[in-house]
Amino acid sequence: MSESYGIIASFPDTPAFFHAAEKVRDAGYKKWDTYSSFPVHGMPAAQGQPRSKVPVFTFCGGVSGFTLGMTIVWFMNAFNYPLIVGGQPFFSPVFPFPIMYELTILLSAFGTLGGMFITNLLPQHYNPLFNSDKFLEVSGDRLVIAIEARDGQYDPVATRRFLEEIGGTDIEEVSA
Repeated sequence: MSESYGIIASFPDTPAFFHAAEKVRDAGYKKWDTYSSFPVHGMPAAQGQPRSKVPVFTFCGGVSGFTLGMTIVWFMNAFNYPLIVGGQPFFSPVFPFPIMYELTILLSAFGTLGGMFITNLLPQHYNPLFNSDKFLEVSGDRLVIAIEARDGQYDPVATRRFLEEIGGTDIEEVSA
């Protein structure tokens, strides 16, 4: 027999799905997730997810871009090609403003994209949930909660009973 990945359960409508997520969170499960074809307002809070760390990556990218732009212009004006223009000093933060601005925006965007990939663990080429026909219906109108077997509280019988108690239907154990 193959190893179990976890158990999935379907829910009939969005309110039932939302409240079931709150109950799973309150039960203390850590390795679980919700799947739907559309965003459900407030679902991250219902799942107990902390605030996203992507803005930290954006900020670091922006600071790196600003610093890089300032350093490039400073190096070129002060050492590489010192040229006095209009009686201004070799380095002034006024002239490189477009370069600093553009590099700040560019590296902020790269930081955001990279942070999104890192925090979402992408690219993920394989997920055992794709082996379930019921899970594939999530792209239609199915609302699914999946509790993974690697969760500390996971017990095949108790978890299945818990999902039935909170209103889950079409409960299926997914193999890894």
